[in-house]
Amino acid sequence: MEHTGFFPPHGGVSLKQLAEHLGVELADEASSEVVIRSIAPVYRAGEGDICYILSRKNRVELETCKASAIICLPALKSFIPEHIPVLLSKKPHTDFALTGALLHPQAMRPVTFTSNPATISPAAVVDATAKLEANVGVEPGAIIGAGAEIGEGTYIGANALIGPGVKIGRNCSIGGGASVLCAYLGNGVIIHNGARIGQDGFGYAPGPRGMIKIVQIGRVIIQDNVEIGANTTIDRGTMDDTVIGEGTKIDNQVQIGHNVRIGRHCAIVSQVGIAGSTVIGDGVQIGGQAGLNGHIHIGDGAQIGAKSGVMNNIPAGERYAGLPARPLWDFLRESAEIAKRSGARDKKDGSAEHD
Repeated sequence: MEHTGFFPPHGGVSLKQLAEHLGVELADEASSEVVIRSIAPVYRAGEGDICYILSRKNRVELETCKASAIICLPALKSFIPEHIPVLLSKKPHTDFALTGALLHPQAMRPVTFTSNPATISPAAVVDATAKLEANVGVEPGAIIGAGAEIGEGTYIGANALIGPGVKIGRNCSIGGGASVLCAYLGNGVIIHNGARIGQDGFGYAPGPRGMIKIVQIGRVIIQDNVEIGANTTIDRGTMDDTVIGEGTKIDNQVQIGHNVRIGRHCAIVSQVGIAGSTVIGDGVQIGGQAGLNGHIHIGDGAQIGAKSGVMNNIPAGERYAGLPARPLWDFLRESAEIAKRSGARDKKDGSAEHD
C-alpha cells in the first residue's frame, strides 16, 4: 500500500501478537512471525497489510490479493489463497476495527497541530477561573471560559470555544473550531471539527407582532465514550436536558433538537434530523437522512432505514423504513408492488406506441 504520510504504517506487530491481542486463532502457527504494519482493502492490500472478508463475494479480489494476512470467519478459510496467513474470527468486522485502532491510534481522534499536544498554547485564551488538570492540551486560538473545568489528558483543538461553566471529563478530544456551551461531558468523549454543542434550540411562540423567542435554559449532557461527527449540532434543552447516552456514535451533519434523549450505544448516520423532545432507547440504529418527528419514542434496539420519515412511536426491536415510516416488510412489499405496476404500465405504453 502507498502511504500518504498522514497516517504512516505502524512499527510492526507480529501475527502471533495480533492474534493474542484480538483473542482469535492463527490458522497456521508457521506464520506467527509475519509482521503487520497497516490495514487495507482486499483489492489493494500488499506486503505488511492486513484485510478482512465477510462473504464469498470477495473471491475475485482474493485471486490477486497480496496481503500479509486476512481476518475471516472459519467457514470462509477455504476461499483464502494458501500463501496468505489467516486469522480465524467469529466477528471479523469488529476484529478488523480493533486491528486498525492498534496499528493507527493517531487516526482515532481529531488531528493535533502541535508537536506536544499536552501543552497550552500562549495563543489560546484561558480564563483565570478555569480549572485544567494535568496534561491538558489547548491549541492556538482556543478560548476557555470562566469556571470551565477540563480533565486530565483532554485535547482542545485550534479555535475551539469552551463556554463558561462547561465541564469536560478526562481523555476527551474537542476538534478545531468546535463550540461547547452549557454542557457537561463525560470521559473519553470525541467531538470532531466544527461541531456545535449547547446552543439554544428552536423554540418560538406566536405573538401579535410575530414570533416570540422561548428562552432555552437547559443543558446538554454527553456521557462517557460518545463520538460526535464534524458539523453536527446538538441543542441544549429548553428547561430540561438534552442527553446523549454512553457509547453512542453520531455521524457528521446530524441535527439533534432540544430535550432529545438518546440512549446508550446508538448509531446515528449523517444528515439525520431529530426534532425536540423525542426519546430514543438503547442500541437504536438510524440510517442517513432520516427525519424523526418531535415528542415520539423509539424503543430499544429499533432500526430505522435511510431517508425514512418517522412520524409516530416505534416499538422496541422493530425495523422501520419509508415515508411515512412503517414496518420494513410492509415497506418492501409496497415498493415491490409499485415497481410491478409501474413495469406493467410501461410495457403497456410501449406496446401502444408500437401499434
